[in-house]
Amino acid sequence: AYASLNSAKQIHEKLLENILHTPMSFFDTTPAGRILNRFSKDQYAIDQSLPRTLSMFIVILFAACSILLVIGVVTPFFLTAVIPLTYVYVMVQKYYIRSSREVKRLDSVSKSPIFSHFDETLNGVSTIRAFGRTMDFIAENETRLDTNQRAFFINTTANRWLGIRLELLGAVVVGLASLFCVIERDNIDAGSAGLSLTYALQTTSLLNWLVRMYTETEAQMVAVERLDEYSNIPTEAAAIIPHHRPPTEWPQEGEIVFNDLKLRYRAGLDLVLKGITCTIQPKEKIGVVGRTGAGKSTLMLALFRLVEPAGGSITIDGIDICTIGLADLRSRISIIPQDPTLFTGTFRSNLDPFNEFADEDIMKVLDSVHLRDLIESNGGLQADVAEGGGNISVGQRQLMCLGRALLRRSRIIVMDEATASVDFETDSFIQETIRREFADCTVLIIAHRIHTIESCDRVMVLDKGVIAEFDDPTVLKQQDSLFSA
Repeated sequence: AYASLNSAKQIHEKLLENILHTPMSFFDTTPAGRILNRFSKDQYAIDQSLPRTLSMFIVILFAACSILLVIGVVTPFFLTAVIPLTYVYVMVQKYYIRSSREVKRLDSVSKSPIFSHFDETLNGVSTIRAFGRTMDFIAENETRLDTNQRAFFINTTANRWLGIRLELLGAVVVGLASLFCVIERDNIDAGSAGLSLTYALQTTSLLNWLVRMYTETEAQMVAVERLDEYSNIPTEAAAIIPHHRPPTEWPQEGEIVFNDLKLRYRAGLDLVLKGITCTIQPKEKIGVVGRTGAGKSTLMLALFRLVEPAGGSITIDGIDICTIGLADLRSRISIIPQDPTLFTGTFRSNLDPFNEFADEDIMKVLDSVHLRDLIESNGGLQADVAEGGGNISVGQRQLMCLGRALLRRSRIIVMDEATASVDFETDSFIQETIRREFADCTVLIIAHRIHTIESCDRVMVLDKGVIAEFDDPTVLKQQDSLFSA
């Protein structure tokens, strides 16, 4: 029990550790249901089913060997039949296990679409109800369940096939034991013959269960195989590179240099960024604009190394970001995303996840983003935040993210369309706060609204993965440019 529990724990920890450090490209190409299936169904098989099946196999194996030994001692001639019977049992088991293993794999694989569909349905349940498509999603769920049940039915049928043949072989064992008792009637007494026959009758069920438990154990090992597959997926770069760590105060200035930066999301795909070269001076406020697919958000992904460059380099204050650990890089840059992310917990844990700041510092930041009254009306910093921040508005969640960035005081701030989901009043307030609180920081602002970037020092216009224009917004407006168009 201890060994199985310890093994299951180590497998889960290795799987979780690996998945949390897997590149973003893995999540782009892997349905969520497939990952959930690994962590639920397959992990359950290792936690519960596999240890129980393996222990039963070991117990039955010793019991079967003991019974055969007793029969062999009473009627030695019976031992001559053990070898061919064992051969037949092994051949039946091998024939069955080939199909059983694959059917088990089909059962596991066909569960992933069910998890994916259920997850998507939960996330979009309000939209589904609004458009009256509830029955369509129920029908789709039933279709995926039917597909999964096909594998289950085949597995049950294969079990019945195995059961018939094992019962037949068990009858042969009983028949041979009886035959040898008759042949040896002059050499054994009635009590020994009765003992031999009684044990022979037990061998039918024991040997049946022995083969079943062996095949079931091997089939359950599919779960181990599937978890091991995800435990060995290539991960991101190291979080910390001990021999190449940046200075404690890095970045001190906030200068960013893009040198012929090329980037593709995955090997084999076309380049998304095709040679970005520019220098962003310390404390500059840079607006980044462009059509959908121009590479705006991709540029920010490269800055955080969520996607590794395919060529070129990014240098911050003289240090190539690809030469340092991901934790050192990402902890020194703050981002305010388009979709504000809050976690289940308290307001304090969302503003200061690592408990690095005093309550007084947090309250000062809340004053700066005008959220103090909201927090106090909800019960203070220790008040609960609902899942996804459901108990406050989108604008307030965005201000929480802004407060989080203010608290960290990073020299480089990235705003990825941070005001796209808020009204103009909140947008104007956020821009005013950025100008006031981030005056000494380098700020990159991705935006679609022109007034959001009008106050920037320069505007970078991206088009098809290259810099088409890069100048003062006032100058670009006066020219026949993509920005003015």
